[in-house]
Amino acid sequence: MELQAVNLCKAYGGKPVLQNVTFTAGPGVTCVMAPSGAGKSTLLHIFLGLVRPDSGAVKTADRWGAAFQEPRLLEHLNAAENLRFALGPDLSGAADLLARLGLDLSDGRPVRDYSGGMKRRLSLARALLVPSGALALDEPFSGLDGETHARCLTCVREAAAEKPVLLATHDPADAEGFPILRL
Repeated sequence: MELQAVNLCKAYGGKPVLQNVTFTAGPGVTCVMAPSGAGKSTLLHIFLGLVRPDSGAVKTADRWGAAFQEPRLLEHLNAAENLRFALGPDLSGAADLLARLGLDLSDGRPVRDYSGGMKRRLSLARALLVPSGALALDEPFSGLDGETHARCLTCVREAAAEKPVLLATHDPADAEGFPILRL
């Protein structure tokens, strides 16, 4: 699977956010780097089909796994119920992945009782577990401590061995060793 953008443009209220963005990304992580407000999320939303570009074209995956800046979890459900909502009844591999991310699939608490970092990791796990041809990760490591950040990054690297991953970040540490697309 290969992702591609050709002369992609998008403006909001007459203010250009993306101007003639062109790139190709195959399996592996491609870091989309830019300061806040420079179009990283917009680019991911275009690839996800949530926003239409003003001009240009994209070649995108049929199915995506996505972790947004906000965890977008069902707050009244626990971890397993949130994953079942996205994945269906088969949670194969979920307990192992959650354990690697420092979470417990059998934790019966509603996610509204989770810390911000726990919610972020559950959101990332959901994105990594959903069957997909590509991943869109928007600032997935924000607010995580160093050890947790490293564990999450390892899981993302493993997923990227088989599919393209667009990782939006403004943190140079997140981009170490990956190709960088600067907006």
